[in-house]
Amino acid sequence: MDHFENWKNLVNPEFYIRLGGFWLVIFIIFAETGLFVGFFLPGDSLLFISGIYSVEMVTNTFGTTGSGFGDTTIVAGSIALAAIIGNELGYWIGHKTGPAFYEKKDSFFFKKKYLYQATEFFEKHGSLAIIVARFLPIVRTFVPIVAGIVGMSKKRFLLDNVIGALLWSFSLVFAGHYLDRFFLDQFKIDLKAHLESIILVLVLVTTLPVILKLIFGKSKAPEQD
Repeated sequence: MDHFENWKNLVNPEFYIRLGGFWLVIFIIFAETGLFVGFFLPGDSLLFISGIYSVEMVTNTFGTTGSGFGDTTIVAGSIALAAIIGNELGYWIGHKTGPAFYEKKDSFFFKKKYLYQATEFFEKHGSLAIIVARFLPIVRTFVPIVAGIVGMSKKRFLLDNVIGALLWSFSLVFAGHYLDRFFLDQFKIDLKAHLESIILVLVLVTTLPVILKLIFGKSKAPEQD
């Protein structure tokens, strides 16, 4: 039972917020694309829950600005910056390693099948993939690598990277903050008391495209001898 609870914590955004607060959240967002070890960690749900806890996180780290909007902007902006830097590092690694990445052996932190899925996604959507991938778990971890491998323009990648990071961060963080305020003010419902249900819904919604891809999509991975 304890083992199950430990694994349950790994996909629980609130666990990370309470464990390390602002700085751990920032590191997780960076690690998801910059270190390729965060694909199994909560991404979209972490941003949404960070919006709910934005005032508390900023207050405990820097001291509140005195404004819910100001505190939430700090959280969203910092997450966006971490996401941009992580993607840039992923692009640089892909650019430097090139096709050798496709020969890398599977490990707990790296799954080759995800790289192939990201490759297919990038080939289908091109430059737009950098922006869209932000909202797709797993895919967003590997698309920057693919962009670097195929030699996408650095300027174009940076532009799409910034746009995608800002849209992803600000939409989800502010949604969490203001929906929490709305439900509390209008219905006296504290979303913090219903986080498990919220996380479950977010995980289902954000992973559905990936699940459908796994079920109905065809992988380009070469057959192994």
